[in-house]
Parts: sequence; C-alpha cells; structure tokens
Amino acid sequence: MKKYAGIDYSFRPESYWVDKEVLQALLRNVKGAERRKMIKAYYKSGNFQELEDSFSKASLSDEERFRLASIHPMFMGGEYLPDYERDETEIARIELKSTMADVTSIRARLEDGTIHYCVVDEYEGKFTLETESGDDPFSLAELIQFIDGTELEGSSYSGLSLSFNNSNAEGMDKEDLVGFTTISSEIYPDLEDHYGKVFTEWAGVEVLEETHQ
Repeated sequence: MKKYAGIDYSFRPESYWVDKEVLQALLRNVKGAERRKMIKAYYKSGNFQELEDSFSKASLSDEERFRLASIHPMFMGGEYLPDYERDETEIARIELKSTMADVTSIRARLEDGTIHYCVVDEYEGKFTLETESGDDPFSLAELIQFIDGTELEGSSYSGLSLSFNNSNAEGMDKEDLVGFTTISSEIYPDLEDHYGKVFTEWAGVEVLEETHQ
C-alpha cells in the first residue's frame, strides 16, 4: 500500500458505535447517497430542522423510494442496500457515478466483544473478505488493506478500490474516470483523500503532495 503525505495512516477510532460529532450521528446508517448529501448541506447551513423527516431516516419505505426515483434515478443510490442487523453500522462506503449511483457499504457488527465485518451492495453481490473479524477497530491503514484485499465474486478485477474504474476503462479514457469512484467514511476522515490520490495516479495524473508544517 502506497502512503501519501499529510494522511495519518495510524489513526484508529476508539469505537464504531460512538458518535464524535452531531453530523456523524445524523448520518449514521442513512443508506441513500443523495439523502446523505442533503443532510450534510442542511446541517452545515444551520437549516437541518427544515429538512423533511423522511430524508433523515435510515431506510425509506417503498413509497418513499418510488417518490425519489420519480425525481431522478440517481436518488436511488444506496436506497436498496440491505437493512442493518442489530449492532451493525457502516464504517465506509464506495459510491459510483453510474446511472443508478450504485453504492457498496462496508459494515461492522459487534457480537460478544468481537467486531465482525461484511460488505454489501444493492445487487446481493457476494464478497470474499480480506479479514472477517477483529478485536479492535481498523486503523486507517488496516481499513485500506481490507478494501484493497476484498473482492466481489465474479469480478474480473481484484480488490474493491480500482475494480469499478478498471471495468469502465475498457471503453473510456482513464482521465475521464478519476472521479467515477468515491470511497469515503464519516469515521475515517482521511480515507477519501487517500483514494482520491490513488485514482488520480491510476489515471496517470500527477499527485500534488501537501506539506504540513
């Protein structure tokens, strides 16, 4: 795994189930990608109380999903992810700029003091995990190793980070795919920055390193 300047790869959260900020609590287990963006926008502008209640729910009813889909298909991104099991939460997600704005969710579940990991998508995909359980939350480096080492069964490409870009690069220029995949986390703030640099290098574009005093 290549490490980039300005990123704390040793960062390890104390828990996946303790919210450090109000926004993190508001976003916890909200499945829809566009709804998450709306929550962030309303919260940061100080107008969260004006957001319709249904937009901040973890899961939507079929009627609510249909209403959103009638606006634009992109509003379906993440809405068809499986519901969360007891004591399960999302620790990171992969979002694609595809027609349906597909989302893959990386989750952790606490059982008898052990953290069990799983990866789910909106198409009942089967994933071979890099590791299935552990006693402590991942460090950022360990989470990246997990993402890069986990595979979607039936995919022609290894790992989760670049597999979606590689599959689309067969018919597109790599530079046009730099922003196709976003890997982010409310728990690991540097995760998106790391993969942003990975995708930029993958496309053959120079990565500008930041210098921190």
